[in-house]
Order: sequence, then C-alpha cells, then structure tokens
Amino acid sequence: MISPQPVLETRTQKNQTFLKRLKFAFAGLSEGLRGEHSLRFHAAALVLVALLLIVLRPEPVWWAIVALASSAVISAELFNSALERFADHLHPEQHEQIRVVKDRAAAAVLIAAAGALGVAAALAVHLWSR
Repeated sequence: MISPQPVLETRTQKNQTFLKRLKFAFAGLSEGLRGEHSLRFHAAALVLVALLLIVLRPEPVWWAIVALASSAVISAELFNSALERFADHLHPEQHEQIRVVKDRAAAAVLIAAAGALGVAAALAVHLWSR
C-alpha cells in the first residue's frame, strides 16, 4: 500500500475561515501601501475625495458612484503592483514580453483613474448646476 505524501505547510487562502482570509487581504493592502508610492497617492486622493464629499454633501447615488470609481482605481493599482512583483520574481532580468504585461497592467490603472476623473467631472458639473 502506498502511503500518502506528507502535506507541506503553506500559507494558503483556500479553505480558511473568513476572518483569516480577511487578515490576508488586510496584510496585502498594508504591504501595498508601505511599498507602492502610486498606491499611497491613490489612497491619499481617496481620503481627500471622501472629505470633499462630506463637505459638499451630494446625493447618496454620488457617494456610491465615487466609491465604485475609487475602489476600481485602488483595485487596479493593487493588481498592477502584485503582477509587477510576481513578474520580477519569476523573471528579474529585462524581457520584452514581461515589459508588455507590466505596461498593460499599468494601462489598466490609467484607465481606471481616467474613469474616476470622469466621475469627478460629472459630479462637479452636477454640483455647480444645483
């Protein structure tokens, strides 16, 4: 009879409790904020936008739209930085295909940020036309 292979202990998010997975997510966010200038910039912009919303008090739908746009930017930035870190780990030297992957991930952040600026412009027009 074949004995089963010993299971190696690894830090996995699979089949963990919600609280443990949440801890992993917050660890990733914390590490991202510590290590990524762009993520800190976007997070600071989000804080400023939230303060502006508190002052201007737009309708709740605008809070939802801004929250969605902001979360898209932060999410895109986190995916971009994770992909860059992973690619650099697997292939530290310069490579054309890795450059293309990184550029496309950066473009995703750019598109999300442009969308958020579009939301900001629409909100400004809305608020000035009241």
